[in-house]
Amino acid sequence: MISSLNRPSSSRYMWTVVGLLWPVALLNYLDRQMLAAMKFSVMSDIPSIGTDANWGYMLGQFKLVYAFLSPVGGLIADRYSRRLTICGSLFVWSAVTYATGYVTTYNGLLWTRTLMGISEAFYIPAALALIADFHHAGTRSRAVGIHQMAIYTGIIVGGFSGFVADAPSLGWRFAFDLTGLVGIIYAVPLLFLLKDVPAREPETEALRESSAATRDARQSVHSSLTNSQETSDPTGRQAALTISAFRSMTSLLTNGSFILLVLYFTLPAMAGWVVKDWMPAILKEKFDIGQGMAGVSATLYVNIASILGAVLGGVLADRWLKRSIRGRIYTSAIGMTLFIPALFGVGNSGSLMMAVSFLMLFGLGWGFFDCNNMPILSQIVRPDQRATGYGIMNLISISCGGFADWGFGELQDRNVPLQAIFGVFASIAMVSVVLVLLIRPRTE
Repeated sequence: MISSLNRPSSSRYMWTVVGLLWPVALLNYLDRQMLAAMKFSVMSDIPSIGTDANWGYMLGQFKLVYAFLSPVGGLIADRYSRRLTICGSLFVWSAVTYATGYVTTYNGLLWTRTLMGISEAFYIPAALALIADFHHAGTRSRAVGIHQMAIYTGIIVGGFSGFVADAPSLGWRFAFDLTGLVGIIYAVPLLFLLKDVPAREPETEALRESSAATRDARQSVHSSLTNSQETSDPTGRQAALTISAFRSMTSLLTNGSFILLVLYFTLPAMAGWVVKDWMPAILKEKFDIGQGMAGVSATLYVNIASILGAVLGGVLADRWLKRSIRGRIYTSAIGMTLFIPALFGVGNSGSLMMAVSFLMLFGLGWGFFDCNNMPILSQIVRPDQRATGYGIMNLISISCGGFADWGFGELQDRNVPLQAIFGVFASIAMVSVVLVLLIRPRTE
């Protein structure tokens, strides 16, 4: 079990970790985004998909599987090895990506997206927890922000895949083959270059602020782990790990600030998933432009703005934290307030330029929001609960995102106006601002 961790003495390697994970995060979202940007080519090549509702169901199924297994990935990363969790996840999802290029039926596509959901679920909780392990409070938001920049870059590159799908000499299957092979190959050197945090210390400030009862419970678990490790009884050790995992989950689910963070993480993400998964199709149909142009318009500018937001939000949060323990929360709340006019604007845009402008405002706010979720989590839970906590956040958030994808497809089939749908999303963002301001952080 990963416990409270010392920061390694080499500041160089803590940034090397971010650099090593950068291509992985890019591939993680590139492999997802390509499908959204190549929707019309895939549906034309696989006629059994049929309707937008079926397409939305397929997108939603990926998210539901991904969400359900995220806490499992978090528990494994917290209790065994973040490094092995990350490398194994990359290798398997890349193999599934490669296989996607060979499906010929809707059921086949459902199976490959399901397998991708299983394999990708283990990456994000482990990766963000590993970054938080290596980075102290003064650099944590910046480090997470740089990692999230890779996600936005992956979405941007995925947006250009519409041009690949339209090219007669390439096509959508080529894109899946290529990105799958790249991921499989990169997983091998990553296994040797990436490291878990090597040292442990018995207490951190977060632990010292925990209640005496919780501390006693952790000591009891630690004692049982030690005893089971000293004996060579694998059954006893497994039982101790199971007890530890159960107590960790109980501690998280009885933490009021954690519950608030889960809600805050979930509500705006429903709009975020619809923007990521449906915006290329929305722009193509609304403004009568090509698939390639729609993919680029829906992903390039909003994610450039997200990169800018992640940089600015990370720097602002790290500096604000020096003056106030709530600095990360205030920074994230600023980003959330940008969602409100952005979502109203996207739903009511009368031109492509106006829609792109509001998407950029949304992206700027998303960067502020995204780079501070793990740092805020690190202020309210113990270090050995970070990956598990983020996995639970993913479970709730992405499950709701899956229903949002399916529901949006149904609403599109029923011709519900975009203004009404995005107006609801904007109202949800207003509620989210209140939720994040209610969180009570502790000293890191």
